[in-house]
This record gives sequence, structure tokens and C-alpha cells, in this order.
Amino acid sequence: MNKQFQKIYLDPYLFFSIFLISSLGLFFLFSASNGDIGSVIKQLVYVIIGLALMVLISQPDPDVFRRLSGAFLLFSFLLMGITYFFGPEINGAQRWVRIGSISFQSSELMKLAVPIFLASFLFNKQLPIQRKEIMLSLLMVFFCFFLVYRQPDLGTALIVACSGLFVLFLSGLSWSFIGGSFILLVISSPFIWNILLQPFQRQRIATYFNPDSDPFGASWNIIQSKVAIGSGGLFGKGFGEGSQTQLNFLPETETDFIFSVIGEEFGFLGVLLLISIYLFILLRCFYLALSARDRFCRLVIGGLSLTFAANLIINLCMVVGLLPVVGMPLPFISKGGSSLMSLFIAFGIIMSMGTHKKFLPQ
Repeated sequence: MNKQFQKIYLDPYLFFSIFLISSLGLFFLFSASNGDIGSVIKQLVYVIIGLALMVLISQPDPDVFRRLSGAFLLFSFLLMGITYFFGPEINGAQRWVRIGSISFQSSELMKLAVPIFLASFLFNKQLPIQRKEIMLSLLMVFFCFFLVYRQPDLGTALIVACSGLFVLFLSGLSWSFIGGSFILLVISSPFIWNILLQPFQRQRIATYFNPDSDPFGASWNIIQSKVAIGSGGLFGKGFGEGSQTQLNFLPETETDFIFSVIGEEFGFLGVLLLISIYLFILLRCFYLALSARDRFCRLVIGGLSLTFAANLIINLCMVVGLLPVVGMPLPFISKGGSSLMSLFIAFGIIMSMGTHKKFLPQ
């Protein structure tokens, strides 16, 4: 039998590091949930399914993803439409699709569909890419951003926008265009503030600039997060011993602010270990991008890797007060099935792009 059909396409370094950080996530979740074994078991099921799904998705040739990129994007649009018209409203937002007893966040697929489609659209275009191609790409990215923003979900919408813009940047976008776009963004900031942002989003930004304005209201979350992280010191207070966490001063300990739990209970050294694993994952992805077989694979790996990095950076900056609070989970650590599954799918695609090589004729 041809050796081509015997090989398992899997990057062992990336697989092991993701397995390690997912396992650590279960450990941290047990403490963050005050010992709720039910939450940990549910998350464990997601991790097991996700790891299997990641291995399965890494097997097809990258050309399969390129040919199906348009269909994948249309399917994501369909799910967003179903969410908009039929999704249940939870806390004033429609973000979920329910099929029987299973529910998932449809916008998570958009974070994958946008960069893959743009990579397929741009990979064979002349460099530098032409203005027509840039404008078509930007229109598509803005449309996808707006669909997610309308749920409303500004955090995920920003990640969707970044996922497309990263691919556009890696495709050869000129620095003059980037500079001009930044100036345009600054000029349009009053319109964004008054028209696009919801009242609660404006409140979060105002709280960011003046966190002491409402310490028992809008500023409570970020103040408690800073206290938790700062009180951890070098070695932390110990597993299950964080006062901010265990006495319920810290909000959303299982999702958005689980990094604060880690900082309080495991200190600087625990945080350093976690960030080191994240950095290894990113560096490995960049290596796979540089050694990928063609431009399409490099664009997909680069786009998905930078999207993962943006998700990570936004969460870390949010919990220490460097960015306004948005709903952004910590990758592979925070509780939640939809975001976790999308991460495993993304890294399955990355491994497919990084491990398949062109076979030379014998």
C-alpha cells in the first residue's frame, strides 16, 4: 500500500501542548466552580470530543478545505440567520441555536469560515493585492462583523473581524492602506460611539477610563479581578484557597475571569507556566505556517493563529484592566462547549495545513 495512505497527519508538538493546556483547564475549572464536579465532567466530555474532532479534521488534504470554503461560509450565514429568527433570547441577546437538547453559539463557526474563505479568495492573487480585491474582502468582513454584532456580541464580532483582517494583512496589504484605515477609524469614532455601541457597551468603556467611578456597580468586576490577581503574589494562595474566588467576590469565575482565579491561587509562577504553554502553541503554529506547502496553507495557519492570539490577548488585557470588559473566554481554559469546539476545529485545520506536503512524482 502507498505510504501516503498510511500516514496519520498530526503534529505531535501541537497536539501534546493542546492536550496539556486542556487538562490544566479542567484542574483550574474545578477550583473556579467551587468544586462543582458536574461542570468539570461536562467540560471533560467536551475536551475528549474536541481532541478526537481535532485529529479527524487534520486528516483531509488542505485542498478539501479550499474547495469547501464557500459552502462553509454560506452554512455559517445560514446558522446566523436561524439564530436571528429562531434562537432563544437569553439576557437580551440571541446567540444560540438549539437542536433538541444540544445548543451551540453559531458565531463561533464564523471565526473559522471567514479566514478560510478569504485565504481561498486571495491565495492566488497578484501581489500586492489590488484595490478591488481589498474592498471586496473588507465588505465581506464588515458584513460578517455586523451579523455577529447584531446578536449583540461585540467581543465575538471583533474576533470575527480580526480573523478576516489578519488574512488580508498577510496577503500583502500595504502599510499605507493600513495607516489610512486607522486614520479613518479615528475620524469615525464619534459615529461608532453614538450609533453602533449599545448603552451597556458605552458604560463598559466609560468604566475602563474611570474604574473608580462606580466601585460597587459597573466597576465591581474589574476591581475584584485586579484584587484577585494582585493578591496571588509569587506562589499564590493555593488550590481552592483564593478568598476572592471562594467567597464569590469575583464574578464569572468559570468563564471570562478564570485567569483571575489562576492568578490568585497559583500566583505569578502559575500564570507564567500557563502563558509559556500558550506561547509555545503560537510559536509552533508560526513554524508550521512558514514550512507549509503553499500560500493558501500559510494564510489559513497565519489567520487562525493570529485570531487565537487576539482572543488570548483580549482576555488577558481585559482581566487586568488594560481593555474594557467584553465577553471573551480564555482559550482552552474557560468553561463552554461552543468556544472550545471551535478551537479544536481551528487547530485541526492548522495541523492539516501544516502536515500535508506535496508529493513529488517518483
